[in-house]
Amino acid sequence: MRFVLRVVKPLALLLVAIVAMSAAWLYARPPELLRVGDGYAAKIVCSNVFLAGRDPEQVLYEDVQAPGNPLLRLVRVTVDRQDKRVTARILGLFAPGHAIYRGALGCSSVPDGDFEAAARAVPAVPVTPEPQNEAPWPEGNAVAKANDSRVDALLSDAELIGPAMRAVVVVRNGRIIAERYGDGFGPMMPLTGWSMTKTVNAAIVGRLMLDNKIAFDEAGLLPQWKGGDHSAIKLSDLLGMESGLVFNESYGTVADVTRMLYLDADMTALPASLPLEASPGQRFSYSSGSSVLISKIWMNRIGNMQAALAYPKTALFDPIGMSSAVLEVDARGTFAGSSYLYATARDWARFGQFLLQDGVWNGQRLLPERFMAAMRTPTVASGGKYTRAQAWLAAPGGDSSAVAGLPEDTFWMEGHDGQSIAIVPSAKLVVVRLGLTPSWLRYKPQMLVKEILAALPGSDQ
Repeated sequence: MRFVLRVVKPLALLLVAIVAMSAAWLYARPPELLRVGDGYAAKIVCSNVFLAGRDPEQVLYEDVQAPGNPLLRLVRVTVDRQDKRVTARILGLFAPGHAIYRGALGCSSVPDGDFEAAARAVPAVPVTPEPQNEAPWPEGNAVAKANDSRVDALLSDAELIGPAMRAVVVVRNGRIIAERYGDGFGPMMPLTGWSMTKTVNAAIVGRLMLDNKIAFDEAGLLPQWKGGDHSAIKLSDLLGMESGLVFNESYGTVADVTRMLYLDADMTALPASLPLEASPGQRFSYSSGSSVLISKIWMNRIGNMQAALAYPKTALFDPIGMSSAVLEVDARGTFAGSSYLYATARDWARFGQFLLQDGVWNGQRLLPERFMAAMRTPTVASGGKYTRAQAWLAAPGGDSSAVAGLPEDTFWMEGHDGQSIAIVPSAKLVVVRLGLTPSWLRYKPQMLVKEILAALPGSDQ
């Protein structure tokens, strides 16, 4: 027995020492993968708590943990409602990730934890309550009970609307004819668009084009790109995802996209510094980095930071009535034009209707005809799947319109985890579908759109 104790006791002490050293290492030098996980959790919880008014523990479970990454199940979050900050830690102890709410600018990831630097870069912008407009949608927010029973019935089909659907809005001839919301969600709750934000960000560029303040063929777009190989990159190359810049869009590990979103206070630093892997205009490579650089470029073109921060609202959201829309910024004040726009499903539908109307709203042209043509024109390098202005011709999953059984003029806004807007000009139809539906579930919203088209009066689908 004494022999056993003499052996077991040192082993136990060694195990305790190993655990203690491991904990100290995790605390002092946490691996980047853990920091990405906590940064992601803090940002998602922050936006959904302060913008959408949801319960933080519910958001942590449903939006962060449930989709499947086992590492994220170890994350714990704390919400400081007074200072409007969220902190996430693995096991409640390690690799802290931070986010801060900035009022009308939404939530920002603060990877370095330097809230003072974030506040100096961009002070919080107070939220101005929007007056209730009871005019019929889209002039206001009044929506009559679904007036198309056949389409409404389709929205009761769980297979068509897909798992974890949060909102579906169907617009025909400029009016909402049917809508459906998931449990706990409703018409007044802002929802994320993820990469659908890219199309909205591109439209902001289009607004500047209308005023001749920027052009497709401009090059030498950033100060650090003057004089080198990068000086040949045109705005059209970035819009068409053909910049030639190396950028890893893989979300499974610490890749360029996750580093940009959750480890860098200045999201532009990484993509702006990347080398070229191809000549500009020659190779399609989907890149959230390109969209963030587009944000930086159009903000630089405006010049004044305060005016640039106000521009999405004054130039686009207010004119078309997207009163719920919040385009979020990074810790240093650049709009996260790749990923972070929150809006109600009805406001996402407004934007879809705006594109269907060729960039015209209430008789006023807000986007140039040339820009709208680019949004519907495929790039050669993408094999006809992507357009020249940050939209998709291919349906989610890569189906062409012909394969999906949709009209040839259909184009799409698409985002992570099942966000989509189908725009079908020939049918005067917009279909918004929002949810939390990971790609591995293989849900295809084009099946819903196809069935809706078939149910419309006079349809020959």
